[in-house]
Amino acid sequence: MIDRRLVTNFDWTLLGLVVAICLLGILNIYSASAAYKMVGAPYYIKQLNWMAVGLIITLVICSVDYHLLEDFAYWFYGILICLLLAVLLVGKTSLGATRWLDLGLFTIQPSELLKIGIILTFARFFNNYHVVGGLTIKDMLYPLALLGVPALLIMKQPDLGTAILVILIALSMALFVGLRWTTMVGFVLVTLPMVWLGWTFFLRTYQKNRVLDFLNPERSRLGSGYHIIQSKIAVGSGGLWGKGYVKGTQAQLRFLPEQHTDFAFSVYAEEWGFIGTLLLLVLYLCLIMWGLTIARRCNDRLGALLAVGVTAMLFWHTVINIGMVIGLFPVVGVPLPFFSYGGTSMITSMVGVGILQNISMRRFMF
Repeated sequence: MIDRRLVTNFDWTLLGLVVAICLLGILNIYSASAAYKMVGAPYYIKQLNWMAVGLIITLVICSVDYHLLEDFAYWFYGILICLLLAVLLVGKTSLGATRWLDLGLFTIQPSELLKIGIILTFARFFNNYHVVGGLTIKDMLYPLALLGVPALLIMKQPDLGTAILVILIALSMALFVGLRWTTMVGFVLVTLPMVWLGWTFFLRTYQKNRVLDFLNPERSRLGSGYHIIQSKIAVGSGGLWGKGYVKGTQAQLRFLPEQHTDFAFSVYAEEWGFIGTLLLLVLYLCLIMWGLTIARRCNDRLGALLAVGVTAMLFWHTVINIGMVIGLFPVVGVPLPFFSYGGTSMITSMVGVGILQNISMRRFMF
């Protein structure tokens, strides 16, 4: 029998914020793909279907006590490592990257699911590992090993953007637990030479070009810098009120690349201008703040860790995507949560919402 308190404590604020962003995203995807010659169902219909599936998954997840996720965390982590290895062996290649597994009826991107996997894994580890005065470098060796294996496999695909996101989510959770200042200094000292080694020996030419284009987009206006130049034109040309729905020239004339996925925000900014963009940013801000509120109100350490992890995932996705399309960060393949087109991204984000909803509903029970 379902506890009546779970129903009465259902978090309608969380659900309302997520649905509002999803619906704005679907309207935007309709406009962004209006100039496409489609074969099969339009993108906005597919996104609507993914939203419906995601909401069902959210309800399923929040109906099961989130403490059970702790028992499943390491198993889920192991399964995802196997899937990442399978991607490298038999994965589907698109646009020079091998990131997907074709399962017949649909394809999945295991690196997206790994974001949830690392949240569950780190939450379990830190829930059972207590220190006084903050985590030392020695304390972080095991969680860094758990993080390093999937991060390297994701970079091998190559998918630097997702690997960076997974690392940022994990580090956000570690900061929440508490790091000694000596540990943070140690990380900085280790990271600097690793960045140099990565740039010199591991980054591919197109990845280096993205960094160079971030520093100077004009160096290759019709080449590797084309994406960011067209995106900044779209965002800037929106003005105060925008050009109007389905009237953005950058999108309708298809100057924008990936305009229904990674650069969906550029389409929205051009059509709705500063006022519409401000509305969307306020919705995301409210969602992030509400996630932190759920973490603060939670009465147990596991729930707080899970809530912080999910909120960090949504926060870093939003910051990196919007920063990318307006030229504050290099171009990486990071979608905007609930807004950009993509089934795996939608499902992953909805799983996170299900975890937040689960924690919020049970805050009175522990």
